[in-house]
Amino acid sequence: MRRTIAILLQNPLSLLGVMLVTIVVLSAIFADLIVPFPDHKGAVVDFANFNKAPEWPYIFGTDLVGRDMFSRIVYAYRISLILGIVVLAIAVPIGVTVGLVAGYLGGWTEYALMRLTDVFLSVPPLVLAMSIMGVLEPTLLNGMMAVTAMWWPWYTRLVYNITRAEKEEGYVLAAEVIGASRLHVIFREILPNCVPAIITKMTLDLGFVIIIASSLSFLGLGVQPPTPDLGSMVADGAKYLPDSWWLTVFPGLAILAAVFGFNLVGDALREILGADQ
Repeated sequence: MRRTIAILLQNPLSLLGVMLVTIVVLSAIFADLIVPFPDHKGAVVDFANFNKAPEWPYIFGTDLVGRDMFSRIVYAYRISLILGIVVLAIAVPIGVTVGLVAGYLGGWTEYALMRLTDVFLSVPPLVLAMSIMGVLEPTLLNGMMAVTAMWWPWYTRLVYNITRAEKEEGYVLAAEVIGASRLHVIFREILPNCVPAIITKMTLDLGFVIIIASSLSFLGLGVQPPTPDLGSMVADGAKYLPDSWWLTVFPGLAILAAVFGFNLVGDALREILGADQ
């Protein structure tokens, strides 16, 4: 703990990242207590206050039907974090398992699994997600499926490279000599040594998942109205620039803050976990 605090104090950007991530996460968790207009997350119309510039109590202004932009951005953080957590909760176990098996067993198993991985990696991630969402109904569940389909190969490639190096280490050979099963060697001996790299990548990927999800929503293929989503808010507000600038600027800054924060925290974790090893 002392080493972790020392590393954070030595790097102001790491502290900034922790602060940004803390704000984003707490805002998403306690959205109902923070926002001034909780009902504005849904299909609410208030034409008496439509398209207002930032002023009290609408600190981020209002949209074209009078909904508070601040309230909708905070609720959009909740949607983005749920999407990111669920995607990684599905993609990471799949990718890690495939990488471990391919890296340890080798032979035709390695060839088949890694060529399948290369096929997915050869397609640009956003293009693959757009293709899937173009076929499926644009809902939050289908958005998760689309992003998950493009995310697991990156963990496969990462864990595969680590496993190939680790399986020649003495502790693995010792486990094999005393008769440990393949499952024991893979999941009890090699996997723990992959965990620091996996955790670091997961932290970085939370920001990238938010970008991909926002990009899909920007193109009309993500979360559909009236559910608040950062990408769709940017797309809707872009039509009214520069007059109603707050409709685009504040959702865009919200995306920037979240992605920037997770990237800084990921860099800090890489340094901390590297120091621990």
